[in-house]
Amino acid sequence: MKITKDLYQGSLALLTDFYQLTMAYAYWKSGKAEQEAVFNLFFRKHPFQGGFTIAAGLDYVVDYCKNFKFSQEDLSYLATMKGKDGKVLFETGFLEYLKNMKFSCDIDAVEEGTVVFPNTPLVRVKGPLIQCQLLETPLLNIINFQSLIATKAARINLAAQGEPVLEFGLRRAQGIDGGLAASRAAYIGGCTSTSNVMAGKLFGIPVSGTHAHSWIMSFETEMEAFEAYADAFPDQSIFLVDTYDTVNGIKNAIKVGNALRSNGKEMVGIRIDSGDLAYFSNVAREMLDEAGFPDAKIVASNDLDENIITSLKGQEASINVWGVGTKLVTAFDQPALGGVYKLSAIRDEEGRWIPKIKLSQQSLKINIPGVHTVKRFFSKGKAVADMIYLESQELNPQAALIIDPNDPTRRKRMMPAFYQEEILLKPIFAKGKLIYTLPTIAQIRDRVQDQLGSIDKTHKRLVNPHLYPIGLEENLHQLRMELVLKAKQVDNGNDAEQ
Repeated sequence: MKITKDLYQGSLALLTDFYQLTMAYAYWKSGKAEQEAVFNLFFRKHPFQGGFTIAAGLDYVVDYCKNFKFSQEDLSYLATMKGKDGKVLFETGFLEYLKNMKFSCDIDAVEEGTVVFPNTPLVRVKGPLIQCQLLETPLLNIINFQSLIATKAARINLAAQGEPVLEFGLRRAQGIDGGLAASRAAYIGGCTSTSNVMAGKLFGIPVSGTHAHSWIMSFETEMEAFEAYADAFPDQSIFLVDTYDTVNGIKNAIKVGNALRSNGKEMVGIRIDSGDLAYFSNVAREMLDEAGFPDAKIVASNDLDENIITSLKGQEASINVWGVGTKLVTAFDQPALGGVYKLSAIRDEEGRWIPKIKLSQQSLKINIPGVHTVKRFFSKGKAVADMIYLESQELNPQAALIIDPNDPTRRKRMMPAFYQEEILLKPIFAKGKLIYTLPTIAQIRDRVQDQLGSIDKTHKRLVNPHLYPIGLEENLHQLRMELVLKAKQVDNGNDAEQ
């Protein structure tokens, strides 16, 4: 799928924050533009107070990077920008540099559909400092949103306990691309179809839908509306029964269902969009069964999410299919994932990687330095812990100690002889060339289910989930602590001089 060509038909290089361009200019001006650097994209806390997150959006990232360039129109616009002194902001030489710049970064990333946890890099970008910096905003924009929606969809599907979840949130989505990206991520997260026809075309997602109350209201009677719809779609009739009176609507649906059956067709089911869904679904099930339609589906909608679905399940509602819109595509109750993109290392003139640290009054916001990656340990097919470690570090072949980056008292000893291992960061681009074969959206969706099956059910609880063990390998932990102390000494020294 080509978002640049198919959706926007032009350059997306200006899909960035202004300060990325001012930093890029300053890098160029100071001679640092080509200095090699490493940045990591990660998040600090799971969304929805959950115990897992689904990585999504890599397909968009690949497309963006493949088409990363400044068009003449982009450069002409930048040439018009002026500073507070009224002078041109960007020199002609800088604009020429941008014009000739070719994407040349290495990108490693966790595969789309992977279950991920806080502090682990989802995307690692290595390359010229100016290019790494310019990728920050678009990568965060892509990964943050799609991972958020895919995670919400996975939670909703867990609540549905294997019953189909239909996504139809386009009308409430945050704009055009918000609707398209949400439909894609929702399907990855486990939804069976979307109402979004453009998403169906662009991404190959199954499209589904029935009719609205306006269809019923456009006829003199509900019965006429049902009969007309059955005539138009005799093999896929689902009747919306709550326009006037839900019980009467169910009766009318049964009458039309009998007429369909007399013609060798079968009513698919009914949909309830308002009222007491538990009560009316049970009434509907009883009426449909008594009328000889035990296989007719009962579809429920009306501002559903994982919490309401869980409640309806607890009430033993007779619902077979769940239609979820607003609260899915808007990630209701958490508007953003909060992923960040931080510099972790820079190469000096002698070719050595110099680890970089960012301090904060909040330990949660102190970054992880160095050129690092992440390894997952498995036991009997189940993921048991993730370890973040320096790529250059020789690991202890007998045992690895991982230390929680936010609470050093939380530690776990990993014995390689008892575990299987997988490095989660996979090579995607090498020197700007795509070396990764993108999976289909169906394969990504299957991966999500496999990944969810690989973690313990306690991590998938919707409320108060058990924390999955993730930590820094002890040498990386030690490096981080040394850099923190050194940086604080320098900072305190500067304060003393002042």
